[in-house]
Amino acid sequence: MLPVSKISGKNPPRKKDNLWTRARIIQGIRRFFIDRNYLEVETPVRIPAPAPETHIDAVPSDGWFLHTSPELCMKRMLAAGYPKIFQVAKCFRDKERGTHHLPEFTLLEWYRTGIDYWEMMNECEDLILFVSRYLGLGERIRYRGREIYLEKPWIRLSVKEAFRQYSPASLEKVLEGNHFDEAMVCHIEPNLSCEKPVFLYDYPVSLGALARSKKDDPAVAERFEIYMGGLELANAFSELTDVNEQRIRFSREQEYRRGLGKTTYPSPENFLDALHDMPESAGIALGVDRLVMIFTDSDTIDDVVTFTIEEL
Repeated sequence: MLPVSKISGKNPPRKKDNLWTRARIIQGIRRFFIDRNYLEVETPVRIPAPAPETHIDAVPSDGWFLHTSPELCMKRMLAAGYPKIFQVAKCFRDKERGTHHLPEFTLLEWYRTGIDYWEMMNECEDLILFVSRYLGLGERIRYRGREIYLEKPWIRLSVKEAFRQYSPASLEKVLEGNHFDEAMVCHIEPNLSCEKPVFLYDYPVSLGALARSKKDDPAVAERFEIYMGGLELANAFSELTDVNEQRIRFSREQEYRRGLGKTTYPSPENFLDALHDMPESAGIALGVDRLVMIFTDSDTIDDVVTFTIEEL
């Protein structure tokens, strides 16, 4: 076995400290969910049919695909009668590489029946506070030169209100021109580096392929993302359980992919069949690598993983 100092040529002492913190964070995550009577599960990494999402590309694997998320399998478990489940999983997305992205990365996903996205926000607050205290950091941490206060409640900001406050173009105009992601990066996200974490919620339904629509506003999905220190950390929603609506949305996403010249995927029929039995629930995917970045005050994702692809 190589000495730790030989694992990476980039700042080995700091990486060593970060890897110790990473291990403690994952231990804290497991303790939090075990104490709340969640079942830890493991689902297959290779699957025959990933969820079709326009901007997420799966890695082919011998005729199947490496999962981009354990979402579909975990939802099938909800439908089969497992009410509270979590998983720390390696996931894979093609052509993703940057200061905050790796093609192989670690996600924490958890799902719970009988709640919606609003109640899921409360559990997110509890989890991050628990992990911070588990690390001995208390309710205040430092990231990117400023303090983040983790005391509840965190900031809750609707997408519509964020665009009203920070974007020169309205949300409607941005969506018409297909410039939502660009507007988020240029105008919204720079304003989410707040003293407290931010729940950015109620996304346009066209941007929540597996999220339930709001009953009083079908144009809006019950979806939120978490931003800490301006860094996007998690994506969550109340789960869509209407199989007919889900088929329509998957078909729409496949058409978008086809129009962009991207691979289209087989229909995930076993997942769609399971939706008939899936109860009201909410779920979330949280980037473990990014969480470690925040708790170690690291600038890049490279500093919080054992090996990057360039080091292999």
